Amino acid sequence: MFNIFRISADLAHLASILILVHNIRKTRQIDGISLKTQVLYVLVFCTRYLDLLTFRWRSVYNTLMKFVFIGSSVYVVSLIQKCRVTNPVAYRDMLVRDTFHIKYLLAGSAVLALIFNYKFTFLEIFWSFSVWLESFAIMPQLFMISRSGKASTITSHYIFAMGLYRALYIPNWIWRYSIDGRPLDKLSFCTGLIQTALYSDFFYVYYKKVVKGSGFQLPH
Repeated sequence: MFNIFRISADLAHLASILILVHNIRKTRQIDGISLKTQVLYVLVFCTRYLDLLTFRWRSVYNTLMKFVFIGSSVYVVSLIQKCRVTNPVAYRDMLVRDTFHIKYLLAGSAVLALIFNYKFTFLEIFWSFSVWLESFAIMPQLFMISRSGKASTITSHYIFAMGLYRALYIPNWIWRYSIDGRPLDKLSFCTGLIQTALYSDFFYVYYKKVVKGSGFQLPH
């Protein structure tokens, strides 16, 4: 069942991808973009949508979006890797600043998935892993811009669109529970709240600096 929040969230997610792809293809620049965050998103969508292999597809829209999110996340990583040849200086600079230790996110998400899941089955464990990992996947990106103290406008728009996508899923779950009468997905709701909380400071600074037109710069 679709509602305005679900559609808006998916559109925000697509917008974030288009912003990132357009910027990299047009400028061949990856300034301020975290490769580690993008790799984590590849892992998020590949583990979440393993049900595609079972061919038990709910709808054309649902199935199409799954393929779009998997394909686009892989494509973004390939574009960043391509800069190793087309713009080696920018690529090396990105690696120097992209220093967040994602092994802790992976290990923590795996442990949480084993503890908090709906069924102790292969697909359910990997689905649980994906929602926990997605709630933390933006951390390398936020860590990168916090170290530099600033971010390009394009990078800021991308992060804002990703945060909006996750934030809109919270009223979507509430709508499905209160209006559609479907059981509340407590795991998705909880991890969505965690992820939105991680974006909270960024949302405030984005509004103050980008929307107000003074340029994006994080407070020190």
